[in-house]
Amino acid sequence: MRYTIEFRPKALRDLKRLSPEVSRRIGSKLQLLREEMNGDVKRLTNFSPGWRLRVGDWRVLFQAEGTRLMVHRIVHRSEAYE
Repeated sequence: MRYTIEFRPKALRDLKRLSPEVSRRIGSKLQLLREEMNGDVKRLTNFSPGWRLRVGDWRVLFQAEGTRLMVHRIVHRSEAYE
C-alpha cells in the first residue's frame, strides 16, 4: 500500500531548521515509510500523535489516517516525548 505524506506547518518549520545532512536522511526514511510503513516505526501508547519514525537521534511524530500520513513534528529524541 502506498501512502501520501502531508506535513503540518510546525513539521515544515522543524525540517527547515535541520542541517542539510539530517534533512536528507529524514527525507530518505520518509520515502521508505511512504511505500509500506517501512523503517523503525513504532506505535505510541498514551501519546498523540500515535506513531513515531526513528531516524538516528531524530523522531518524526506522525498520525496514520487511512492512506494518509500526517507528520506533526520532527524533533530531537530528547524533546520528542515531553
